[in-house]
Amino acid sequence: MGYKVLCDSCTDFTPEMQVKDCFVRIPLTIDAGGVEFVDDEGIDTLALLRAMKASASGTRTACPSPEQYMRHFDTAEDIYIVTLSARLSGSHNAAEQAVKCYREEGGRHNVHVFNSRSASAGQVQAALKIWELAEQGLPFETVVARVEQYLEEMQTLFVLEDLDNLRKNGRLTKVQSLVTGSLRIKLLMAATVEGEIMKLGQGFTVRQALNKMIAHAAGMASHAGRRLVISHCNCRERAEEVMALARKHCRFGEILITATAGISTVYANDGGIVIAF
Repeated sequence: MGYKVLCDSCTDFTPEMQVKDCFVRIPLTIDAGGVEFVDDEGIDTLALLRAMKASASGTRTACPSPEQYMRHFDTAEDIYIVTLSARLSGSHNAAEQAVKCYREEGGRHNVHVFNSRSASAGQVQAALKIWELAEQGLPFETVVARVEQYLEEMQTLFVLEDLDNLRKNGRLTKVQSLVTGSLRIKLLMAATVEGEIMKLGQGFTVRQALNKMIAHAAGMASHAGRRLVISHCNCRERAEEVMALARKHCRFGEILITATAGISTVYANDGGIVIAF
C-alpha cells in the first residue's frame, strides 16, 4: 500500500509537493479578530494578513483534531506525520493522541509522529527527507531513525519584518517587545533544540538582519551540500535576494523557495523570511 506523509498545515508545501499524492495537508484553523480561516489549499493569505493587522487582540489558532489525522491511517502501510514544534502548538499532541487511539482500536499500519521542533521551512525539510528515503524503499524503522537524526542536526533561522503578531500572541518577552517596538530593531531568531524561539542577533534594517542570518549559516561547516529551504510571507523578491546571498556566501546544494500558507503567515507576518537547512 506504499506510504503517506501527513503534514500539518504549517508545512509550506512547494509546488512540487502539492502535486505528489504521498503528501497530505492536515489543516489548522485561524481566528483573526473574529474572522475564521481554514488553513487548507483555498486559504487567502492576503485576506488573512489584513485581518491580522486589523485585530487588536491577536490571532488564535486551533490544532487539528485527532480524527483528522486518523482518517488517513489506513490509506497506506507506512504513515509518517510531520508537525510543527510541540512547544508552539497542540498539533503534535493531537497527532500523538490519534496514534494512541488507532492502536487501541487495533490499527496495524506503521505510524510515526515527528516533532519537527521547527515550523514552515523546517517542516518542509522533514517532509522531503521522508520522501527521499521512502522512495528508496527503505524499511519504515530505517526511515524513522534517519529522519529523527536529520531533525537533530537541522537549523531553522528567521527574520521578521513585523513582530506585531508575535507580540500580540505572547511569543516575545516583555524586553524584546519593548526594544523592538520602540527602536524598530529587526531580530534574527532561531529555533532551539527543543523547538522554542531564541534570539541570535539583530539589525536596524531587515537587510542587515538577513545578512547576519546568511553569515551565521555560512559559518556552520555542516551546511555544505545540504538543501536550503526558504519560506517567505508575501515577499518573493526578498526570498530571491536571500537565495542570491546564500549562493554567494554559502555552499548549499539545492535551494528551494516556497510561500507561507496560513499558520506560517500567522507566525512570520507580512515580509517574514524563514530558512531551514
